[in-house]
Amino acid sequence: ENEEMAEYKFYYFNGRGLGDVSRQLFALSGTKFEDIRIEHEDWPAQKAKMPFGQMPVLELKCGLQIPQSMAIARYLANKFGYAGKTPEEAALADALIDQFKDFYAEIKPYYYGKLGAIPTNTEEEKTKTLVPARDKFLAIIGKFLKKSDSGFLFSGGLTYADLMIVDNMRTLIGWWPEYLNGFPEIKAWYDKVDGIPEIRKHLDAHEDKGF
Repeated sequence: ENEEMAEYKFYYFNGRGLGDVSRQLFALSGTKFEDIRIEHEDWPAQKAKMPFGQMPVLELKCGLQIPQSMAIARYLANKFGYAGKTPEEAALADALIDQFKDFYAEIKPYYYGKLGAIPTNTEEEKTKTLVPARDKFLAIIGKFLKKSDSGFLFSGGLTYADLMIVDNMRTLIGWWPEYLNGFPEIKAWYDKVDGIPEIRKHLDAHEDKGF
């Protein structure tokens, strides 16, 4: 297997963060790619080489670099058939991703506290920040699941919105196993997405990287 021939190079930290959904899309589609995992101590030397001074970055064979986690995931989802089956589903998948970004911003005091990136009392923030943000966000997800007959967010099947929201939940459940208590239909959806064999295989291969 000649690594030179990989059509894609994916640069990101050695963890899941907001980048792993792109790796999952490669796994789902059976597409070979070079998984370049940069350790935090090596990042300052690489930073200037990245278009926005951030990761993830997807590099195509032609040398084009695409920055920003959601833009990369959407590009790969479009390429591999996980962007929504109709223009309308695609628009709603994008809308759910935007809503997810709002949720992600709202839970920052808890999330970044748990990562050790900011000094907050995470138990306090769980009650103050995470729970109200969760309740609001899961109510929205519940509406989509009720309308869908595929068991995923959209009737057309799995999209990158399912993957992104579930992957973030993996981290939250890792920190707080009761996170989905009282939300049985969302738990069923989570388990369905979490159990997809190609994704399981990918996650199990890197299971020491918990966030």
